[in-house]
Parts: sequence; structure tokens; C-alpha cells
Amino acid sequence: MDVTGLSTAIAAADGDDPYRALRELHRARVELTRELDRAEALAVRRARAQGASWQLIALALEVSKQAVHKKYGRG
Repeated sequence: MDVTGLSTAIAAADGDDPYRALRELHRARVELTRELDRAEALAVRRARAQGASWQLIALALEVSKQAVHKKYGRG
């Protein structure tokens, strides 16, 4: 999602059609979440490839070591 798309979704919240606003905001949230999830997964793979421990990655993501390993670990 680009800045224009995000701005459009946010502007819709101030518009006259609350249903349109909800649709636009939901669409933006879903798209941003997908993009952030992909970027996070890439960063975790890169960190692991450079030797970072699960504990260090967990600290950076502010989650438990178990949570990050469950989400990104390979068994």
C-alpha cells in the first residue's frame, strides 16, 4: 500500500459515507498487515542467516522467544 492509498482510506473516515469509510479502512488494514508480515518474515530470515539467536529476534519484536520460534522456526 502506498501513501496515497493510506491517505484515501484515512480521508474516507471523515467523509459522509461511514460504510465506505469502514470498507476503505478495513482494506487498508488488511493490505498493510500483509505487507508488514512479509517484511517481518524477511527480516527474521536475514537475522537468522547472520547468526542472530531466537532470543535476540524476540527482544527486537517484543515477544517471547517461544512465540517467535513458533511463528518463524523450521522445526
